[in-house]
Amino acid sequence: MTAGMKLNTNMNEEAQEVDLTAVKPYGDALNDGMVQMSFTLPVPPGLEATEAAKQIVLKQGFKDPNVVYSKGLGIPYTYFIVYAKMPATIDYTKIYVPKVDTEVLSRGEVEEFIKENIGRDIVIVGACTGTDAHTVGIDAIMNMKGFAGHYGLERYEGIEAINMGSQVPNEELVAKAIEVNADAILVSQVVTQKDAHIPNLAELVELVEAEGIRDKVILACGGPRVGYELAKELGYDAGFGQGTFAEDVGTFVAEKVAEKIKAQKGE
Repeated sequence: MTAGMKLNTNMNEEAQEVDLTAVKPYGDALNDGMVQMSFTLPVPPGLEATEAAKQIVLKQGFKDPNVVYSKGLGIPYTYFIVYAKMPATIDYTKIYVPKVDTEVLSRGEVEEFIKENIGRDIVIVGACTGTDAHTVGIDAIMNMKGFAGHYGLERYEGIEAINMGSQVPNEELVAKAIEVNADAILVSQVVTQKDAHIPNLAELVELVEAEGIRDKVILACGGPRVGYELAKELGYDAGFGQGTFAEDVGTFVAEKVAEKIKAQKGE
């Protein structure tokens, strides 16, 4: 898409043009810049608190702030919902987001790819590691029932998926991967207060390297605050954020395993 290209949208039965080089939020009308935000201030509720909320918003560069809701929190703190207008725009045509660069295959296509290009089961070991007790991420990718109508890797023919659950020490995950001769290790991190996921993910990479299996396994991690760029910086092959399903991970792992097999054969 080139600079200056415009996108036709249909709103209120009238075609309107969106300039993708100068995009701003949409509220009541195109390009009005209207946004809704919420925050808490450590001040007691009242007229002074409402004025403080408006001034906070104005100092961020927003225009015409309107406090539409406020409520005391039982202590001298107040919660606000504010509408305001954003004057700034962004050039959508120049946005680049590092991500897994592959055409996602369907479950059936992944299974067929494995048959044709690998000829054996792919072994994938996954867990929610460290102190994180939330399995929603790893279960969505690995459990047979999957998530939102997308079946998990346990249901895929040609994939042996081993889900170790939550609060798994990195040492145990690596030991299991070695035991089953895993092709890939998947790590989910959901609870990430104070960036606790970063040292935990880094530690896993260090353990894999110390065991001398880094070149043998594919490392992938995922979670609400885990993206492709961060994953690569930490030494992973890929990172999968929100909106990821089993077919995204299955496609990536299958293609990487096939690449490793070809490299071993010297092809």
